Amino acid sequence: MSNKIVGQNWCRASFVLLLTILALLMFRVLGLDKSLSTLVSPDPTPTPASTPEVTQLVPSPAPAIHAFLWWDAAVAERDLYIVQEGMHFYWVKQMFSWRDIEGFAKGSFDWRNADRVVEQVEKRGLFLLARLDREPYWARDNSDPAIQENGPPANYQDFGDYCFAVADRYRGRIKAYQVWNEPNLAREWGGKPPNPAEYTRLLATCYEGIKRGDPNAIVISAGLAPTGTSLPSAIPDDEFFKAMYAAGASDYFDMLGVNAPGYAAPPEASPDDAANTPEWSVHRWARFRHVEDIRAMMVAEGDGHKQISILEMGWTTDTVHDDYRWHSVTQEQQAEYLLGAYWWARLHWRPWIGIMTTIYLPDVNWTPDDEQYWWAVIEPEYPATNWRPALKALFKIPDWSNGFYDQWYLSGNGVTPQPNK
Repeated sequence: MSNKIVGQNWCRASFVLLLTILALLMFRVLGLDKSLSTLVSPDPTPTPASTPEVTQLVPSPAPAIHAFLWWDAAVAERDLYIVQEGMHFYWVKQMFSWRDIEGFAKGSFDWRNADRVVEQVEKRGLFLLARLDREPYWARDNSDPAIQENGPPANYQDFGDYCFAVADRYRGRIKAYQVWNEPNLAREWGGKPPNPAEYTRLLATCYEGIKRGDPNAIVISAGLAPTGTSLPSAIPDDEFFKAMYAAGASDYFDMLGVNAPGYAAPPEASPDDAANTPEWSVHRWARFRHVEDIRAMMVAEGDGHKQISILEMGWTTDTVHDDYRWHSVTQEQQAEYLLGAYWWARLHWRPWIGIMTTIYLPDVNWTPDDEQYWWAVIEPEYPATNWRPALKALFKIPDWSNGFYDQWYLSGNGVTPQPNK
């Protein structure tokens, strides 16, 4: 090689090195190096690297909204239009309360509202997540005079038979089922102390009923309330989950259900920093990213191949109720945090995060006296439709499905494909 060529190469190398040094200096001066490090590795509590391959039952994440479609077909049509044409979500969650379908006596079913809801959801090209709970009065323990909103039946097989009846009637049409809600709270367990082993027994009975009726349906365990309260009124969610696993629950769900209210903290706030941010509460469970704690526990239990489904998530703007006022945010923060939560999951929780359900497209009968009113993304009214900032934020979420649902549409069952977003 000639001295001339060597000199040219040396000059080029020196020039490239000089440009690299200048670029690094600019990043440091402008603070971009900190931004890049945050983007690449923002999580002081990273998802365990040893997580096994995940069986992806739905896209990661799969945005959803909890709606109230049951009693009024016109309201249901309005709200499903918002889900399909505004949000471009694929999933809508609806309560299929046991007492609203088999309320009069065992084996006496009223399917009218259920049939209509399933049909309306299908016509919009959406997928239904049905929550099963709220026992009818005939199924209760007659020795208990207290009237509770939600509690386990006297005979668990009665609930299993109901789960079978729903899954069998809507085989292939209802894609996923949530089995009960927040059984770690006494108020959702008939006013009695929560019992993880008993909930696992109820879950198993329903799981077997659903799989007999529709083997391809996705069964999701109950979302648990993040709480620091202990017995007799509650059990912290992480403790309840561990006790469920000890009771053999892993065999009876396809996705682990969690609830993930953000309380006062923004979605990116780490549970590791809870002690240093008392303005948002010093507790790990009072963070949206507490989901990561549950995921780590799930992996430790050997269940890392399953996805997690968030069955309730949101931020309240409640200024009325003492139990909620302490973690109230503004409507503008609610909008920002909801959008940020979906993006956090997209960037940091794939592929193990599954369905993520925002609360709520509200019951139109709610008033400010109802605590649920303050979580909603539109005003609870009809026919007027007044958006809250949170709804506009949800409109900005991209379609992350990437053709995942094509086979679901091709399978038929009355579901009409959605147009591309």
